[in-house]
Amino acid sequence: MKFRTRLKAGLQGTSAFSRTMRSLEADSSRRPNLVLVVAALLLGAWFAWFFLARIARYEVTDTARLEVDQAIYSVQAPVSGRVVTSRLLLDREVQAGDILVELDSDPQRLQLAEERARVAALSPQIAALRQETTTAEQARREEQRATSVAIKQAQAQFREGEARARYAEQEAERLKSLRSEGLIAEREFTQGIAEAERRRAAAESLQFAAGRLEQEQRTRESDRQAHLDRLRGEMTQLEGQQAITVATVEKLQYEIERRCIRAPVKGRLGEVAILRTGAFVEEAAKLCGVVPLGELRMVTEFLPPAALGRIHPGQPARLRLQGFPWAQYGSIRATVASVGSEIRDGRVRVELNVHPDAYSLIPLQHGLPGTVEVEVERVSPATLVLRAAGRLVTSPRSTFEGEPGRASAGGPRMP
Repeated sequence: MKFRTRLKAGLQGTSAFSRTMRSLEADSSRRPNLVLVVAALLLGAWFAWFFLARIARYEVTDTARLEVDQAIYSVQAPVSGRVVTSRLLLDREVQAGDILVELDSDPQRLQLAEERARVAALSPQIAALRQETTTAEQARREEQRATSVAIKQAQAQFREGEARARYAEQEAERLKSLRSEGLIAEREFTQGIAEAERRRAAAESLQFAAGRLEQEQRTRESDRQAHLDRLRGEMTQLEGQQAITVATVEKLQYEIERRCIRAPVKGRLGEVAILRTGAFVEEAAKLCGVVPLGELRMVTEFLPPAALGRIHPGQPARLRLQGFPWAQYGSIRATVASVGSEIRDGRVRVELNVHPDAYSLIPLQHGLPGTVEVEVERVSPATLVLRAAGRLVTSPRSTFEGEPGRASAGGPRMP
């Protein structure tokens, strides 16, 4: 019984061993196929990445600087002078029109007081002449009206005398006719002739009187006109003096104002000159620089091959500020705003809009330097390899040996 049990157990063990060996043989036949499949998948994934993946390419420059979006105002001394008051304090916030420096203006102020006194003295003189001119013109008009009435009256008397003279002459002609006929006495005839001559003489006298009145009117009119012209001339001269004096006053006020040097815009004093009371400053000397309060932007410069045709408005960029390690403080997002089209000092100017994170610990302010990385394109690794191969093939090489600056004979040769 025991022998049968052992035999049965041995047969079962042999059968299990046979199945295990067959399973191992099957696994060993499937393993190469699995390796091939995995390799094919990896190769396919690599080819897909090589041709379809996109890698960002950057242009980098370390000549970046944060600036406000408005130009910094440089304040210069408009005139030379001695400093009376200086309110130049570094980083002081100023409003537009605040006085920064006052220069000595005592000579101009004294002359201004003198000119104002002259203006005050000229005004009453001009007013008196104007009043006198008005009175003279009114008297002239009244005299013209009175003389006109007198002339008309004299002319009426002359016409009356002329009528009496004609009547007397007609009467004399009638008496002459009667005398020739012997109807009147000689004495009566003589009296008639005398009366006619008297009346003619009276009429001529009235005519001369009317003419004399007209002549006297013209003479008085000429005198009055000369007087008015003289008054107007004096008034014009005084008004001219007053205008010159007023212009001088305005000029002196302008000169005094020029010596009160004010802040051109609202902002902060980014740089100041050390000025003490009594110091002398020359004309056009720089006193301070006012940094306007505005939005910050990044201003940088690239070499022409890196910027022209490659950097465009709207491209994303990253800003890393010097003095604030990016591993601790991170970087700041930015966007290209504008790109210069002219080369200046061998570089192209590029301006970027800054988009700081609200939780960033970097205190952004005007003047901070940094490094900018601008993403210019996204290409596949295959494109990068082809470009590198193209540059390698098209790079200039020489087949001559021993010439300075050329490759040796053992180096690579041009095909």
